[in-house]
Amino acid sequence: MLRNRLAAALAGALALALAATGCGGSGGAGGSGGTDGGSGRTPSSAAAPDRVEPLTDAAAPVLPVTVPSADGARTTVASADRIVPLTGSLNEIVFTLGLGGRVVGRDITATFEQAAKLPVVTRGHDVSAESVLSLKPSVVLADTTTGPVEAVEQIRDAGVPLVVVPPAKSLADVDRRIDAVAGALGVATAGAALKRRTGERIDAVRGRVPEHADRPRVAFLYLRGSASVYLLGGRDSGAGSLLEAAGAVDAGAESGLSGDFTPITSEALVKAAPDALLVMSEGLASVGGVDGLLKIPGVAETPAGQDRRVVSVDDGVLLNYGPRTDQVLSSLVGQLYGDPDGGGA
Repeated sequence: MLRNRLAAALAGALALALAATGCGGSGGAGGSGGTDGGSGRTPSSAAAPDRVEPLTDAAAPVLPVTVPSADGARTTVASADRIVPLTGSLNEIVFTLGLGGRVVGRDITATFEQAAKLPVVTRGHDVSAESVLSLKPSVVLADTTTGPVEAVEQIRDAGVPLVVVPPAKSLADVDRRIDAVAGALGVATAGAALKRRTGERIDAVRGRVPEHADRPRVAFLYLRGSASVYLLGGRDSGAGSLLEAAGAVDAGAESGLSGDFTPITSEALVKAAPDALLVMSEGLASVGGVDGLLKIPGVAETPAGQDRRVVSVDDGVLLNYGPRTDQVLSSLVGQLYGDPDGGGA
């Protein structure tokens, strides 16, 4: 898996997965996921729309600007004519700011429709400096999980302005990420407008969360079946903030898992005792749907497994914490509580 794909929280999962399997790829399966491989309950499709919604009144960039980079550098950006964002989340922010027409390349995880025809600048799940430089970018956006480090250094050494932003880990990072990208591209006013719109939409979804005395316990599972990677999310998985906003309890964190991910065991699942399981769509497809998920040791014995209660969200948006976070949250709320206004984003 690409480390920058799922924000910093998945970096630990990838390291663990690669160490356990010796696999250099993602091990992910294709297909839309989110379907049950046999009879019984099928999780509703939670895939977010494959289009982003750009601001309608985005202004032209006001440049040059000199901005801080999360790797300690200060970068001067003189042109935003040819932008290459190196994560799916950063692509999403740039397009939503209204600058999609200036993007000339994409990370493999930028799966939304407007970016689909752009050249991919990654090999497997690593950034290819040669591919980036061949596009003659005027500015490159990365985050601290972008790798390999040598490729990032090669792009900067070539004289291309490169701005690194901190990764997203929670809802609190949404505004900071938008600010960082908008500031680097000289569209601070558009950034402020996007923050307002995103915040209002997130607040509206949170207002639909039903009041309940017993909050559902939800465990976040990271699955890559063909690589035999089955992980249970802990406090640093990146999903806790979304679950809390959806009125749920992060079962892994609450059971005492203080790190990001740990291999799934029957003992860990018994202790977490989830009422529902949160998975990514491709991960669910990679294990053969809900029927395959229930074959993983310990899953069928949980309350969630007994009820076949699985919440599936598209890989490309679940942990982005970007302009479509309200859609992710809406899908969680809809699937957890059967909210007709909140399902199937």
